[in-house]
Amino acid sequence: MERRAFISGITLGLLAAPLAGEAQQAGKVYRIGILASYPVRPFIRDPLVTTLRDLGYVEGQNLVLEIRSANDLPERLPALAAELVRLNVDVIVTAGDSEVIAAKHATSTIPIVMAPSGDPVRAGFVSSLARPGGNITGVSFVTPDLSPKLLEVLRDSVPNLSRIAVLWNAANPVKVIDFDETRRAALALRLTVSSIEVKALSELETAFTAATRVHHDGLVILVDQLLSPVITPRIAQFALQRRIPSIAGTAGYAASGGLIGYGPTGIFQIAAGQVAKILKGANPADLPIERPTRLELVINLKTAKALGLTIPPSLLQRADQVIE
Repeated sequence: MERRAFISGITLGLLAAPLAGEAQQAGKVYRIGILASYPVRPFIRDPLVTTLRDLGYVEGQNLVLEIRSANDLPERLPALAAELVRLNVDVIVTAGDSEVIAAKHATSTIPIVMAPSGDPVRAGFVSSLARPGGNITGVSFVTPDLSPKLLEVLRDSVPNLSRIAVLWNAANPVKVIDFDETRRAALALRLTVSSIEVKALSELETAFTAATRVHHDGLVILVDQLLSPVITPRIAQFALQRRIPSIAGTAGYAASGGLIGYGPTGIFQIAAGQVAKILKGANPADLPIERPTRLELVINLKTAKALGLTIPPSLLQRADQVIE
């Protein structure tokens, strides 16, 4: 009887061990750090939180977000990244290349999910898109055919388009490539290009002044962490005041008052999916860098009317959303 009880006790103990482990895992609260140069607005936070909730990570239950924003002062990013490391967060989500650099310098062990990066291979963040290596994975914003599409859509919207200004961040190496692609695409369409360069938000007003020295039929904004959706409303307002039809490489630009927004969607949802995989035990070194597969076209008819433009019906039919 004693032997039977002893064996029974062992059996129950072995059965209980994984249950206890599962209960402990189920009771774990995960801490996700979000590192951004600019204030983290709903267009970033909401899709992250919603997608994580759908995957079983609910804020206020088993998920805590540690949001650290440099409030448009990028020099603060290294200190904020170090703070997230001290908090021992489970994952750091970065909202741009400058943020990736700060997080990469702060830790080589905590997983980092880029949401997004411009070109993470060229920037030296990862070894390859298929096998990143190290502690970094995430989403790449690289869409090689976007620049020609932006120009084609703007040309279809503006009769007799001939001279365009391109507003871009010259301090971002990836945007140097994007601008070169835009210039080549413009030449192919027989458009004259003026380069309007900024390297900091403090230069934006000077850039606006430069854009008004020569008449332009259109304005193209190459979006990145500097010329982000947080800043584009200022650009949209300038373009409207100067009666310049404008297009930006993000769908949200039209909702900010710009004429046309055209760009990848689902970036933060993809990043949330990768965060969930890491929380479940995946190694970021083995998680391929993902890229958005769909471009969303949004046209603001209010802005078109204010500019005296009639958008062709064929273009309106192509739009995913029309703001009236």
